[in-house]
Amino acid sequence: MLQAPEVFVEVIVPLAVPRAYTYVVPEQLSEYVDIGSRVVVPFGRQKVVTGVISGFTGNVDEDQMFKPLIDVLDDIPHLNEYQLKLFHWMSEYYMCTIGEVFNNALPSGLKLSNESHIQLNPGFVESGSILTDKEHLLISALHHNDSLSFKEVEKILQIKSYVRVIKSLIDKGAVLIFDALKDKYTPKKVKYIRIHPGILEKGKLEETLNNLEHKEKQLNWMLAYLQVVPVFEEVSINAQGVAKTALQRPELSESSLKTLIKNNIFESFEKIVSRFDDLEEGMDTPPELTPEQSVAKDKILSYFEKNQPVLLHGVTGSGKTEIYINLIHDVIESGGQVLYLLPEIALTTQIVQRLRKSFGDKMGVYHSKYNDNERVEVWRGILSGKFSVIVGVRSAIFLPFDNLDLIIVDEEHENTYKQFDPAPRYQARDVALYLSKLHHASILLGTATPSVESYYLAQSGKMGLVKILGRYGKAHMPEIHLVDISRSRRERTMKGDLSPVLHQRIAESIQRKEQVIIFQNRRGYANYLTCLDCGWIPKCDQCAVSLTYHMYSNQIKCHYCGFKEHNPTKCPECNSSRIKTIGIGTEKVEEDLQLFFGEANIMRMDLDTTRSKGIYQKIIDGIDQGEIDILVGTQMVTKGLDFKNVTLVGVLDADRMMFYPDFRSFERTFQLITQVSGRAGRSEKKGEVVIQTADPGQRIFQWIIHNQYEDFYKSEISERQAFRYPPFFRLIKLTIKHKQKKPAQQGAMHLYQLMVETIGHSLLTEPHEPVIGKIRNYYLMEILVRLPRDKVDLKRLKKFLQECAFEIQQHKTFRQLLIQFDVDPY
Repeated sequence: MLQAPEVFVEVIVPLAVPRAYTYVVPEQLSEYVDIGSRVVVPFGRQKVVTGVISGFTGNVDEDQMFKPLIDVLDDIPHLNEYQLKLFHWMSEYYMCTIGEVFNNALPSGLKLSNESHIQLNPGFVESGSILTDKEHLLISALHHNDSLSFKEVEKILQIKSYVRVIKSLIDKGAVLIFDALKDKYTPKKVKYIRIHPGILEKGKLEETLNNLEHKEKQLNWMLAYLQVVPVFEEVSINAQGVAKTALQRPELSESSLKTLIKNNIFESFEKIVSRFDDLEEGMDTPPELTPEQSVAKDKILSYFEKNQPVLLHGVTGSGKTEIYINLIHDVIESGGQVLYLLPEIALTTQIVQRLRKSFGDKMGVYHSKYNDNERVEVWRGILSGKFSVIVGVRSAIFLPFDNLDLIIVDEEHENTYKQFDPAPRYQARDVALYLSKLHHASILLGTATPSVESYYLAQSGKMGLVKILGRYGKAHMPEIHLVDISRSRRERTMKGDLSPVLHQRIAESIQRKEQVIIFQNRRGYANYLTCLDCGWIPKCDQCAVSLTYHMYSNQIKCHYCGFKEHNPTKCPECNSSRIKTIGIGTEKVEEDLQLFFGEANIMRMDLDTTRSKGIYQKIIDGIDQGEIDILVGTQMVTKGLDFKNVTLVGVLDADRMMFYPDFRSFERTFQLITQVSGRAGRSEKKGEVVIQTADPGQRIFQWIIHNQYEDFYKSEISERQAFRYPPFFRLIKLTIKHKQKKPAQQGAMHLYQLMVETIGHSLLTEPHEPVIGKIRNYYLMEILVRLPRDKVDLKRLKKFLQECAFEIQQHKTFRQLLIQFDVDPY
């Protein structure tokens, strides 16, 4: 009998390795393997990981030994050819390994985890061994179980130091430790009840009811069940039962149900259900568009017909979302899929509410506040065709679309579309543009404040441009007031950090029962603390930054590594108790507002207050329902939120954003202040904005006040060209990291010199320390590579940079050196 030829597959593993690895497929698994299937593979000496088959190969060295697949996890592949092509492109473009892309793309619920277990050592002789009581207890438990997880050991021993007991038994040769594979995804199970089949089979239902006549509490359960599941009309429907939670009533006691189950009158069972079964079915008619919106939609569609990406530049409150909903509706009606990207989870909360009304159960949501199990179900919902529309943040670009017809990137200018760590350090807007080409899908970028790069592409004809200049309905653009706080400070008329003008406007708004948003782009209470006697400032041991004071937790924290400690009451240098807070964060603003407007309900929206799931919804509902008078927040409050009763916006410190050492600082200042200003006056009520600045002569404020994006753009684009920045030059940032400062500096200089030999000085900046020169105990150095757009072989140059980095790391002195690449870093 002829032996079947061996099958070999290429497998991508979720590790920072530069290529796919070849595995042999055991004969018993050969019928299950397919491209895109998840597989369990051995990797390294003792590691087992979840990989994905990226292809079959017949080109193998016959003399080489290949490791076999351990298992195939999927009946139907969980990834498709589009995703695998995307992984390869991102790996190449963003100069990272394909394993890093795969690891970032796949939700952790679709990866197996290793869980440590112990088992009895077959060679262990218990008699004569000296064991403690806890060790005897654990050995006894292992006699009754093949193995025990660490969690089970903790439960058996009921002590926190259970690891010491395990270690002692390992040292005595009594137990062995091993890693067991565990599926991270846990399906949602709901408890159901139904009438025991034995009663229905024997026709004893009426007899049972009669027997329960004097057992009122048990009879109540039976009657409640029969109301929901009319078994007398159709016996077969009893099999489906009813969720126990559906029969929660005061007269139905848990003890009575347990008795019914014990007496085989009811039986309890579990059903696996979707976490999204409560969504309303079907779609509503899309909102009717105004004449200006209809013209904009027609222009967008005409560009789509030419296969051009489109930039929709509509002022804040112009009704871009209504256009999106109409476009999405058309795609779903024709059987296609839509990806709707948003920059912030906070923004998804309100948009989801609006889209859910239009698309019901056809819409899924994907972001990091969803737990692993929910994200797995969204992933599988796309595979099964359950969801036609996905609303999500940047990670949603990795989902398994196979019929993608439209991508919408809302607020396309936002820097939160950029992932900085870990690799891949990608820009989701740019990846979305590639994804649209891959799927031959239309793509629409929408914003009131376009990024300079996107507007440049539109001006140069590489992207269609559609404008909406007026606000939706009867709303008008807000009136903007510029307040010179340096003058108010000289005259000592400031109320905390509020100018007299802003203080008065807040009071008037509250009196009119209107709502206020206050924007301060720094969380915490104060920027830092300082000792008034010796000048001591608490700094992070792991990062080159001062610690930020947070009053709500009475702690000082590092916003880079997360280090925190209790707020010092005395200076550790001179023992003085005269410690002062410097600067203001959202907590301090909230405190001042409560002092001045004690009757108002004030809520803070920043990273500290929105960590838990559901808090965004609570805040948004609170504003919508008029329960919140003043919302204080960081840039979270600037992004697309739509509240009809917000008539006043205050910007406390417009200057801080402008003077950050970054070529985009003016652009981001223009965008942030314009966007937060756009939260005011989004209904028939007049909106006002108060911008506080110590430098009112800055021309950027006039552009914002008069909504002059074109003037801002012309100024910015000329400076970008003069100083060799995007969109005229591509940037690649190399970050060199080491635990010690000197090797970081030397390694960066060696790398620079190696690159200069081939590509010269003109494309490189000399190694320099970034603004924050130490993060998480790593000293940092940076080299910036500037590449003239369309004049350099980008692929070849990237390969050269990677080769230089590899060569440096082979040097004995620099083996501990880390070199990171960040393409399009800002």
